[in-house]
Amino acid sequence: MTKSIKDSSRRKLNFFQTLRAVGWGFFGVRKGKGYSDDSSNLNPVHLIIAGILATIVFVVGLVLVAGWFVGKLT
Repeated sequence: MTKSIKDSSRRKLNFFQTLRAVGWGFFGVRKGKGYSDDSSNLNPVHLIIAGILATIVFVVGLVLVAGWFVGKLT
């Protein structure tokens, strides 16, 4: 790994703060100051893992809702 990647992986925010930032990103409601703070403090490794987890939860949720609606319609 290069020095910049190693440095960025040692950033301050913990995993749960990263999950919160990803959640705000899913809804698209983040103020400019919060966005700039997150972008300078987020750990890229945590960000990738949180993004994958949030996507899985979102897709599973959609499948469950669709299954519930299809079950109600029949």
